[in-house]
Amino acid sequence: MNPLSEPLGLFEEPAAAGPDPAREQGRDPGFDFMSLGLTLVLVLLGIVMVYSASSRLAAERYHNSFYFVQKQVGFALFGFLALVCFRFIPYQVYRRWVYWIMGASALSLVLVLIPGIGTRVGGASRWFRFGGISFQPAEFSKLVLILFLAYSMTKKQAVIKSLTKGFLFHVGVVLIFVALVLAEPDLGMAISILLLTGVLLFVGGVRLKHLSLSLLAVFPLAYFLVWQVPYRRARVLSYLNPWGDPLGSGFHLIHSFYAFGSGGLTGQGLGESHQKLFYLPEPHTDFIFSIIAEELGFLGVLAVALLFLFFMVRSLRLALKGRDLFGLYLATGISVMISLQAFINMLVVMGLLPTKGLTLPFISYGGTSLLLNLVCVGILMNITAQNRKEAT
Repeated sequence: MNPLSEPLGLFEEPAAAGPDPAREQGRDPGFDFMSLGLTLVLVLLGIVMVYSASSRLAAERYHNSFYFVQKQVGFALFGFLALVCFRFIPYQVYRRWVYWIMGASALSLVLVLIPGIGTRVGGASRWFRFGGISFQPAEFSKLVLILFLAYSMTKKQAVIKSLTKGFLFHVGVVLIFVALVLAEPDLGMAISILLLTGVLLFVGGVRLKHLSLSLLAVFPLAYFLVWQVPYRRARVLSYLNPWGDPLGSGFHLIHSFYAFGSGGLTGQGLGESHQKLFYLPEPHTDFIFSIIAEELGFLGVLAVALLFLFFMVRSLRLALKGRDLFGLYLATGISVMISLQAFINMLVVMGLLPTKGLTLPFISYGGTSLLLNLVCVGILMNITAQNRKEAT
């Protein structure tokens, strides 16, 4: 039975799915060059924009204008090597190791909180640091939870509409990881995980009323996590009225507006941004989309947005061709994870969402984020390759 003949949430695991695609004989369909090319374009654009956005900052801070872009190129090369490796690992393997992977991820989230093991920067303990390289375990927890939800929802498809086994069980496991992420603290990452979980549970067939009622718990939690924490409350107030404190909490958002406004249709030209000159915080990471707007203009912004939109639509279409539920849920989760973060980042720097500190996938500087996204593309390419191979 082809599961795609049924509505979302009514999938059943095929009783006789045939031979494991990973073990099928025959010609491997090779790489999905459309996905590979799209990913390469985004990464190369990121390398160019990281250099443009960071060269002055790197020269000031490290006396080497190439400091950040050299590291980003190294991350990209390692990431593409990982992409190739994960492209040829049958995705069915992860089903056998999902709980071991979850345990390792949870342990890393605990260890990063321990002084002397995790590195504390700006009041947050989110990174392991090895020499000059930092690793953020919370980034990989998103993929880990996608693997868990894909595996568990497939296994529990017969009871997915149950309140306890279908909804509360999955939410309970996710909340353990969310609590560890909030302890760092990293509210933006926690919100991303919860949004991603909600989408996957909806796709998996959890009752809509269970998802809707769970929103009631969000409001008091948001009040406690946001309004009772001064710096988060200041972010919300600056989002609502950045000109209320133009030299304080609203400073960065106002200069992001300046970047978009001064870019016009075609931009000031590559390397000609003024807002990257110490007006925007870390312009090569969270606010790199603002630099794109200023230097490449509305056309550059539109091109980047369309690239991510095309990535999302194409990835979801490929995901819906899945021949088994685990692959379908896994591909959907990866597609949503990358696309959701991209559009949240864009909305934040345009002042349409409060500042959350999320990077722009493939483009922003950051080794952990880039490695994670390239690994995810490799997994997605393996799923689509197996689907094509089975269809022939």
